Amino acid sequence: MTMTLAPTAPAADRTTRAGPRISALVVARNEEARLPACLASLAEADEIVVVLDRSTDDSAGIARARGARVLEGGWELEGDRRNAGIAACAGDWILEVDADEQVPPELWAEIRRVVAGSAHAFHRIRIDNYVGDRLILHGWGGSFGTTLKPILFRQGAKRWRGQRVHPGLDWTGTEGERITAHGIRHALDRDISDMLRRLDRYSSARAADLLAEGRIGTLPGNLRRCVSRILRCYVGRKGYREGGWGLLIALCAGLFPLFAHLKARLEPERHRPAPRP
Repeated sequence: MTMTLAPTAPAADRTTRAGPRISALVVARNEEARLPACLASLAEADEIVVVLDRSTDDSAGIARARGARVLEGGWELEGDRRNAGIAACAGDWILEVDADEQVPPELWAEIRRVVAGSAHAFHRIRIDNYVGDRLILHGWGGSFGTTLKPILFRQGAKRWRGQRVHPGLDWTGTEGERITAHGIRHALDRDISDMLRRLDRYSSARAADLLAEGRIGTLPGNLRRCVSRILRCYVGRKGYREGGWGLLIALCAGLFPLFAHLKARLEPERHRPAPRP
């Protein structure tokens, strides 16, 4: 693992900003197409840290050209690589985003306002999820999408658990106000096929976690979970207001744990992780 350091902004810009310092953290793999827009939207941060996991494209060059601090390496677990990025940040607060997300200027103003007066450890921020050019507001859930994420936090407050997909979180401190007046633009999926490919990736990674943890569950239990997630997303979270898109999201959210269970049960040799050194 190597780490290359560079300033995220000219010294004059950093010294004239009042209030707590904010580090923007991006964890990515082979995201040269989406990384430029993401990094451009993070220019208001006091520093940018980019973690590149086994990247083979020009993501490192793009990040360095933006003045980011770059951490390159290989991490089997999502939680481990995100924790490595958090440890590399020097700010008082950290804003953790993905390469397919962009932070609009009006949201930066709200973030600065909140951290200037916050006595809490972390804050959730609204996420505006797009499939292609379509903003889909309702129906997200079931580990397949969310409209609020705890991605603004104090240094030392957040730690990811060692899992491959949607790892759990351990917090030190309390949650503060939710930032919902403006949201992060999240280019979640390009189209329906991209959404289904994501379902396949997520369920494979989750199958590996289930096998590593030795708890793949039962078929009846995961069938019940599938149905309850579909109903929760489509009815409880008002996915019906999105028409066919809401139904599609609800189905994917419900099928995610069921597919993970079936992959772990029926194809363990394909999904069982190698022993960690």
